[in-house]
Amino acid sequence: MEIPAELLYSSDHEWVRAVEGGMQVGITDFAQDALGDVVYVELPQIGAAVTADEAMCEIESTKSVSDIFAPISGQIVEVNVNLEDEPQLINESPYGDGWLCVIEPVHDAPSAQAEREALLDAEAYAALISEDT
Repeated sequence: MEIPAELLYSSDHEWVRAVEGGMQVGITDFAQDALGDVVYVELPQIGAAVTADEAMCEIESTKSVSDIFAPISGQIVEVNVNLEDEPQLINESPYGDGWLCVIEPVHDAPSAQAEREALLDAEAYAALISEDT
């Protein structure tokens, strides 16, 4: 199971990477494996406000339909439109071409610091998923 050290992770199995313009978000290798073959992605709308720990989009696989939760609060500033025609990118490259969206975080909200502190480093995320297996 791949867990890149440079990323941060949520306990809901999303990952976060700092990029120009915000925080890029996707689901982890563990999550895509648990979902099975991804067949459809309902991406969030650009400009939508998202709140940490609340559903922001859905992924449909051969096994189920799953909500994907925002790891941080902010505004959606970019989505991965390639997933509309190639949802399997989530399975093939969860940390690369299979990213979901970019969130511009709310830096001045009282909860912003707590949200960042709630994210896990690779070691803590590895410990979390070892409990689930």
